[in-house]
Amino acid sequence: MTINADAPLPPVLLSERQIAERVDQLARQISADHAGVDDLLLVGVLRGAFIFLADLARRLTIPTTIDFMALSHYEHGSAPSGAVRLVMDLRIPIAGRSVLLVEDIVDSGETLSYLRRMLEARGPASLKICALTRKPDRLTSDVRVDYVGFDIPDAWVVGYGLDFDNKFRSLPYIGVFTPPAGRG
Repeated sequence: MTINADAPLPPVLLSERQIAERVDQLARQISADHAGVDDLLLVGVLRGAFIFLADLARRLTIPTTIDFMALSHYEHGSAPSGAVRLVMDLRIPIAGRSVLLVEDIVDSGETLSYLRRMLEARGPASLKICALTRKPDRLTSDVRVDYVGFDIPDAWVVGYGLDFDNKFRSLPYIGVFTPPAGRG
């Protein structure tokens, strides 16, 4: 997909200001909930969560360490393949650590369920999940998300780390995108 510089940007679903205010609220809650933790390990799920994780980490008032994982279940950025695979694993062991998994979006919840089971098997002291967005109408898994930024409608969203075919990630807001016919 080529983005034409003259093409209209996706319409705003969540403004830059709304996102910033909600990230501030989440950071206060997470900091309060983990006040006694020596060093909370933030695990960002690449690629979509990197902007959210960076903003969240800067607003936390507790000591943190950051690591990343990458999973894949989309082929060519749009069509679900059905299988989840680990593309990049953590570099920091999590056994005995307090871990906060930071995700950009919870769609069906299947990938997040897989990731939760995988991480719990590694013996963290605690494991909580923070997601910027969640689509309640699409959930097919009952995975618990401890901190949710926004519940959003069942639409393709881009911006603030979310993408279509690796495009639109750098938008400062979250917008609704209509994929080309046959691509979403």
